[in-house]
Amino acid sequence: MSPLHLLQATKPLGATFVTLTLACAAALPAWSGEVEVKFIDPDKFADAGRSNRDRERTLQTLGDYLQTLGRELPVGQTLRVEVRDIDLAGNIEPFGWYRSDEVRVLRGRADWPHVYLSYSLQAEGRTLKSGEAQLADLSYMYSLRGRDRAVGELAYEKRMVRRWFDETFAGR
Repeated sequence: MSPLHLLQATKPLGATFVTLTLACAAALPAWSGEVEVKFIDPDKFADAGRSNRDRERTLQTLGDYLQTLGRELPVGQTLRVEVRDIDLAGNIEPFGWYRSDEVRVLRGRADWPHVYLSYSLQAEGRTLKSGEAQLADLSYMYSLRGRDRAVGELAYEKRMVRRWFDETFAGR
């Protein structure tokens, strides 16, 4: 069979696949809620980074991640999150010859990440769910499995926030 005949033979199957995909997508609820994040007194956070630059990067990364999770909420829902404290995984320790050289050391002991927040999920002027959460992952270095494997900046904190989001808003 020539390549042209193969293309003609598979064309109806491709069109059927596209039609089925569009029909399934139309049957699913629309996802893409919103998240509004406020950081309350970030200068007083336990450990969001040592310098102003580190702290700003931490807040930006965590805020962006929460907004990414908000895309999983149905259209019309808004999650308002007030982050009250952050304590990143690990501890800052001196490194090298100069006093200004520091590195974050993760030991998996009493240096687990914490995030304290309050939240309110709203839709059409109604509060659907609200509360406070004290997130902590005491086994942050030992619980890397499958989907839990967060990568990149603030990997342990993102994984912890992801678990909270899933547990709190799965039933929406």
